[in-house]
Amino acid sequence: MTLTLVGRRPVLTPDELIAALVPPPHFAEASFDSYRPDPAHPSQADALARVREFAAPHLRRSWWSGRGRSRSGAAQGSGLYLDGGFGVGKTHLLAALAFAVGERAAFGTFVEYTNLVGALGFAAARAALGRFEVVCIDEFELDDPGDTLIMARLMRELTDAGVDVAATSNTLPDALGEGRFAAEDFRREIQAVAALFDTVRIDGPDYRHRGDLEFPPPATSADLDALAATDGTVRVAWADLIEDLAQVHPSRYGAYVDGLRAVAIDDAEPLGDQNQALRLVALVDRLYDRNVVLLASGVPLTEVFTPEMMRGGYRKKYLRALSRLESMAHAAIEHTRPV
Repeated sequence: MTLTLVGRRPVLTPDELIAALVPPPHFAEASFDSYRPDPAHPSQADALARVREFAAPHLRRSWWSGRGRSRSGAAQGSGLYLDGGFGVGKTHLLAALAFAVGERAAFGTFVEYTNLVGALGFAAARAALGRFEVVCIDEFELDDPGDTLIMARLMRELTDAGVDVAATSNTLPDALGEGRFAAEDFRREIQAVAALFDTVRIDGPDYRHRGDLEFPPPATSADLDALAATDGTVRVAWADLIEDLAQVHPSRYGAYVDGLRAVAIDDAEPLGDQNQALRLVALVDRLYDRNVVLLASGVPLTEVFTPEMMRGGYRKKYLRALSRLESMAHAAIEHTRPV
């Protein structure tokens, strides 16, 4: 049967949203032992030690008595914030923490948690997450004022109830929101978020490459034909994909691409506006999480984010997406290489 992508409209129940709060397939083998700190950047070994230390209390005790009930009266929860560039292993360490704690840990991206609040309502989401010992938040970022207020309150109430919170981001917690919205108007909430965390800085280059991005040339029609002939591949026109993404909430992009192994894209071109760009970033993240490979014809993928976008407040997000697209493109070439 021919796979399609455009027109998919996944719907997730509240129980499915909670059950999906686990590390993605790309990090299925992540552990503390499999993290390889770069000796040239001692902060990586320091970060590994700090995350192990953060996990230790949860490994020494069994699941608290009264599982499934409120943890009112529990000691104040703590926070750990892994800050650093993309490709230095922040998500690996966060996934390793979640696996070490096991079913007592929730793991999700920032947008998955904000969607959980939207789907369940704040009180129900807070109650559901309050049953975990550790809540792991990957790709933490405050992109709009509403998210600022929701997440600041959610994390404050979780830690007040004794839940530990660990997060990763490319931005220091007291600088969240800068360049994206009127951050000064929400400085109190941003500072409240920052106060929850001990911040651990992780330095180093992107492990996916050294130096500049080295994308393969844009795919030819023959390249896309070869990829499309492999199992689990969907082929789609760039313009159709970008238009369709606007019809699906980014929190559902994971379900949107479930079951795919590869994506072949015809006729990529520069994006028209920032909303399109941010939706593409969210899609790339979910594809990468699921080890999906990707090739595209048209303009080089390095040109899909315009120079104006790359100079703006979301520059780090676009650089992360390009780094992942580069990795996915090289993997796609290997995917079609004869054995």
